[in-house]
Amino acid sequence: MSILIAYGTIEGQTGKIARFINDTLREQGYEVDLLDTSDSSRDVDWEGLDQVILAGSVHEHSHPKGFEVFVYANRRELSALPTLLCSVSLNAAFDEGHEDARGYVSDLKARNELTTKQDLLVAGALHAAQYDYYSTQVLQHVLLRGKPYDPHASEHEFTDWEVLRQEVLEFAKTCAPHPA
Repeated sequence: MSILIAYGTIEGQTGKIARFINDTLREQGYEVDLLDTSDSSRDVDWEGLDQVILAGSVHEHSHPKGFEVFVYANRRELSALPTLLCSVSLNAAFDEGHEDARGYVSDLKARNELTTKQDLLVAGALHAAQYDYYSTQVLQHVLLRGKPYDPHASEHEFTDWEVLRQEVLEFAKTCAPHPA
């Protein structure tokens, strides 16, 4: 069984998530192809693919432009295959943010005429060392007000790796038999 993992990342957490998914599926015997959608020079061979996993980070209410270009350019192929969309955002880390996180998914699918078999909201990470003063203040006093976060930590991962592993393996199993 062959699975394409196509991802778009801004700060690197979604790339880390895509590599984790890749490693998880390979350990189970699946044939996996990992594609960074920012590499526009790479074509996808859709022949022989059984499933697709899309992983895109959300910043300022939308997924990366290169990721959306990939999704739109390949919407027919993606809609014809069992596709799991992993939308990675900070809002996915908190119950009160889930409505916004689902909105990012709905907007992406509507803009790009995409149909998926399953959507998964994945909590992202903070990379505070990369943020300027203004971004840090907005993060601390608007987005994370009252939430568990150490503003002095340079990084904080909200991603639940075990839940992600279980969801990805379940998706892979339900769409095609486990590899021999």
